[in-house]
Amino acid sequence: MRYWLVKQEPEEYSFDDLLRDGKTKWTGVRNYQARNNLRQMKKGDKVLFYHSVSEKAVVGLAEVSRESFPDPTDEKWVAVELKPIEKLACPVSLEKIKSEKLLQNIALIRQPRLSVMPLSEEEFEKILELANSKI
Repeated sequence: MRYWLVKQEPEEYSFDDLLRDGKTKWTGVRNYQARNNLRQMKKGDKVLFYHSVSEKAVVGLAEVSRESFPDPTDEKWVAVELKPIEKLACPVSLEKIKSEKLLQNIALIRQPRLSVMPLSEEEFEKILELANSKI
């Protein structure tokens, strides 16, 4: 199993929208590195859902429910299908992520414009731990 983080503006499509819909096609990715990451996603991989721009926080946990297929919005690109697992008890802000030594080298910090990025299991678990902390 692999671990990922995807970014989306909540005004465009929020984690609450994913919870309501039950699944979504993750379409519209137009960056080659992000596309390559989508191609590597496997069914069952865990995905952290990050609200970008206005919120800047990890807010939910999802999983890949369908591996890469041609993006219906432009078949030269690829998409995956995601389904929600749960909303995080406490959103994990970008500020909090930046303050954690273990998370200093994740793409969210190093490549802030990348919309689909891998995480190590340790990084993924650390973000979930932060979501469950009362601090």
